[in-house]
Amino acid sequence: MEENWQLGYYGMIVIIGILMLSMEPTAGIRFVIDREECFSHDAKFEGDTLHVSFVVIKADSPWRVTDEGVDLVIKGPSGDQIHDFRDKTSEKFEFVVHQKGLYRFCFTNKSPYHETIDFDVHVGHFTYYEQHAKDEHFTPLLEQIAKLEEALYNIQFEQHWLEAQTDRQAIVNEDMGRRAVHKAMFESAALIGASVLQVYLLRRLFERKLGTSRV
Repeated sequence: MEENWQLGYYGMIVIIGILMLSMEPTAGIRFVIDREECFSHDAKFEGDTLHVSFVVIKADSPWRVTDEGVDLVIKGPSGDQIHDFRDKTSEKFEFVVHQKGLYRFCFTNKSPYHETIDFDVHVGHFTYYEQHAKDEHFTPLLEQIAKLEEALYNIQFEQHWLEAQTDRQAIVNEDMGRRAVHKAMFESAALIGASVLQVYLLRRLFERKLGTSRV
């Protein structure tokens, strides 16, 4: 009994190590949208959880002050609308798959600027092994590994979303700094121009007074 437990324990450690080494990092999709872009994802099992996230990284115009965001409409395999988000710069959500098949994700950009969007989709699927393994000690081990695998993918999904948020904030801060520098330069130029104009008007005033006193 103890030997079986130890064998299962060490086997789980080995499988976890292989699992972590074989997992690919979540990459997502980063694209530039003009007016509308649509993507599809195949959900192969009912009852799975579909995790979706997107972040508007930047706009083409550095002078844009307000963030209008983008619209996202999600439709199921039968064409029914599942979610509808309006004017969002960032969103992270999940929903349960009730019908397997292709799910469509359509982004709409209503602003006159091109937007760069980071988009990520992950399907959470937990496999039950009752039908695949009869060993009463082996089945719980496989289920724990499946749960661990799903937890690792969820962590990667969350990490990818946070990295996209960080990229967006860095660009926003850079744009704000650039606008602050340009504003300071404009104010300095305006101040210099006002000073030059003031000196010119004072000289004209003194010249007129000097001419009047001579007469």
